[in-house]
Amino acid sequence: MKHIIILGDGMADHQVASLGNKTLLQYARPEYMNRLAREGRTGRLVTVPEGFPPGSEVANTAILGYDLNKVYEGRGPLEAASIGYEMADDDMAIRCNIITLEDGKIITHNGGNLETKDADVLIKYLNETLAKPINEREGCERVKFITGIQYRHLLVIKGGNKHIVCAPPHDHPNEPWRPLLVKPEEGLVGSDSVAAQETADLINELILRSQELLAKHPYNIAKAAKGERQANSIWPWSGGYRPSMETLMQQYPQIKSGAVISAVDLIQGIGKYAGLRIIKVPGATGLANTNYEGKAQAAIDALKKDDFVFVHVEATDEAGHDGDIDLKLKAIDYLDKRLIKPILEAIEQMDEPVCVAILPDHPTPVELRIHVKEPVPFIIWHKGITPDEVQYYDEVSCVSGGYGLLQLNEFMNELMKIN
Repeated sequence: MKHIIILGDGMADHQVASLGNKTLLQYARPEYMNRLAREGRTGRLVTVPEGFPPGSEVANTAILGYDLNKVYEGRGPLEAASIGYEMADDDMAIRCNIITLEDGKIITHNGGNLETKDADVLIKYLNETLAKPINEREGCERVKFITGIQYRHLLVIKGGNKHIVCAPPHDHPNEPWRPLLVKPEEGLVGSDSVAAQETADLINELILRSQELLAKHPYNIAKAAKGERQANSIWPWSGGYRPSMETLMQQYPQIKSGAVISAVDLIQGIGKYAGLRIIKVPGATGLANTNYEGKAQAAIDALKKDDFVFVHVEATDEAGHDGDIDLKLKAIDYLDKRLIKPILEAIEQMDEPVCVAILPDHPTPVELRIHVKEPVPFIIWHKGITPDEVQYYDEVSCVSGGYGLLQLNEFMNELMKIN
């Protein structure tokens, strides 16, 4: 038995009054997800351990069966792995968004849907005008910006201390940004306290200076002239050191080889540490305009070679952060018809059986625009499985699912029992 997980990032939601008090999955009634719910078994999964933030780096790692207390180092190191930056022992890598600020508030976490080609120009500009002077002042290459994808980039601080409190920008839309500047963790003492304060001060200096510099860049001058959102500040968050993780093959002998398909650096980085080969699909954007058909075909091809495939789609999460109900409904429909449908049709023609799991990593409710720490609905389906009574795939129906409420690595353990 081969296994494929199809994950719609942030797909779960809350009931919305304008949709007749239905969740978006209830309202959308996705045809193929509902078919799998009828023919398979469902349940709910707690994806975020106690004491951890409900971020994609946490939830996706937990879904793959890892103990976050042992492997968690934040988003930065995972995205460094995806980008191909080899971290040194004294590096702290931290995710670095380019965001939009207006009237003293965080307007959007994505710099006005910044494109990678434009972001690369801005990152190189910041390396020259912001990192270089600090490095000359310090007498070493202390600070480095590395281009990622779209608005998601990397800041590496040599000798940085990870014991700092950073605010994920997608969790604070329309909030004043100054109270959200970086602080050292509470309760630190001695050298740890000093080092954390120095790192917080350095990052805050970078944030403030980036605003001055980015405002002068031709890209933002042109945006301002058109009345469009500017990519006018960096916002670092979720930093850590190089993690130590076993591969999925070491954890689960059933998996001999595997692949990950995602447009997001974070997910590619988790996949790299998990021992999965990274498949990059042309036209995969992380937004609702992503290449669903290309991802579906890549997954089908991977299933012919590998035992385990993890397909991640970011579009539903981005629509949730934007608070765009229509776009999130469209993203759910695209995921259902343009990705899940062709994968199922191909599986039905394969000689070797395939077990399919579908779930989000966390809810991103459109009316809140942030991640929330709540259980998510899931489906597990394969030919011959004994179905439960659930007829629809949504947050309410799956409460009655045959798997009940699973915790963290219990999902992966159940999946790997199916052989």
